[in-house]
Amino acid sequence: MKRGLYVGRFQPYHNGHKSVIERIADEVDELIIGIGSAEISHDLRHPFTAGERVLMISRALKDIKIPVYIIPLEDVKRNALWVAHVKSMTPPFDIVYTGNPLVIELFREAGIRVTSPPMYRRETLSGTAIRARMVAGEAWEECVPPEVADVIREIHGIERMQQIAKTD
Repeated sequence: MKRGLYVGRFQPYHNGHKSVIERIADEVDELIIGIGSAEISHDLRHPFTAGERVLMISRALKDIKIPVYIIPLEDVKRNALWVAHVKSMTPPFDIVYTGNPLVIELFREAGIRVTSPPMYRRETLSGTAIRARMVAGEAWEECVPPEVADVIREIHGIERMQQIAKTD
């Protein structure tokens, strides 16, 4: 059995993530989704809590055909310890999927196989671009699965982001 780990912040989970996960699901028997920076929320780069991101992802992946484990991962302020921290928080895995250069390097240094899946429509489907649309009151819903849009509306995520974007 092959188990993969896909690490991301998912702020928010969007259609680019969904595309990557669908491709990964064709390569592994089980998938662990590690929600990075789980301890940070309520700022413009990290507006959603770990629990809200778990809800977004679990609802959006309800039709996936392999077992998926969604695990919040808090940051460790010492990069040399981060891989050991991740391994202590997750089931064992055979391969890591990420596009983050630091994460790639840390796992490779630890002797763990890493692959960078091709990003889907990266120029428009990035968390940064989607969050900017949300704050500006522009259309964003087409960038995320419908279930994620529902969660964001349910938690009043747009209002939260617009409020924390204000200056005093």
